[in-house]
Amino acid sequence: MHETAYTITTQPLRPADYPAYLPAPEGPVMLPSEIPPGVQMVTLPGGIRTLAYTQPTAPAAPMVPVSQPIPAWAKTTALLTPTIGGGIAAAGIGLSYAAPGLIAMSQALWSAVALIAAGVIAVPILLRTARGKSAPHVTQNITATGMFGRANGTINYR
Repeated sequence: MHETAYTITTQPLRPADYPAYLPAPEGPVMLPSEIPPGVQMVTLPGGIRTLAYTQPTAPAAPMVPVSQPIPAWAKTTALLTPTIGGGIAAAGIGLSYAAPGLIAMSQALWSAVALIAAGVIAVPILLRTARGKSAPHVTQNITATGMFGRANGTINYR
């Protein structure tokens, strides 16, 4: 338990201040003018009123607005904003100058895509017609009886 250099004693209440469940006080009651400085009449959670030492409260000093420094992230953002805006503007101007070349380039790319698509279709057709009947056509017919039976087969050249 915490030991203190002083003791707190209860101060009897006036009969009008007592709750109904407490007995009436037997001793004299102190007037508020008799309470020394630094001591106050307090009410405990159980409803008993007692004298207690209190810490003097200093009057609060008026709040003076203090200017806060600007955070580093705010400075960085403020410096980057015009740079980013200028970069976007420069990109827009560059695209406007490059637009005719980009249109021509896109037309050239579409022409290349069409050439590749025609080659994918035309090359197999040309290879088939160029081969003609020069390469033999082989057909194999294989039969077997049962799962582990001997297999027989024929090979036909055309």
